[in-house]
Amino acid sequence: MDVNVDWQGGLEFSSDLPSGYEITVDASEESGGNNNGPRPMELLLTGLGGCTGIDVVLILEKMKAELEDFKLEIKAERAEEPPKRFTKIHLNYKFTGKNLNERKVERAINLSETKYCSASSSLNAEITSSYEIVNTD
Repeated sequence: MDVNVDWQGGLEFSSDLPSGYEITVDASEESGGNNNGPRPMELLLTGLGGCTGIDVVLILEKMKAELEDFKLEIKAERAEEPPKRFTKIHLNYKFTGKNLNERKVERAINLSETKYCSASSSLNAEITSSYEIVNTD
């Protein structure tokens, strides 16, 4: 995968992605930016959430789970000193659906975390998870 990142002036950068989308990142005004886009570290967590979320939904669909809603809450801690990397990340998966089977949910999360999610495998952070299931009958 190749991505080009182009400086727009100040602390703003834009990128035309291979998927055809364009994204702009910028720093906060407090950090000297113009606040014209999300921060890179926000996008890193968003990428992690999207990666594991896609995995989990695809796996649950194959398991014939009747998923109605799915949300991820991600809480992360960063190091105090530069490069201020993520040191701990907690993913809380929240599922709503009909007759959702706890074992299937656990299996889907485990497969994403241990086998399929390339984003989590690319991070040097302690990643933990939990889940909640709301069954609507």
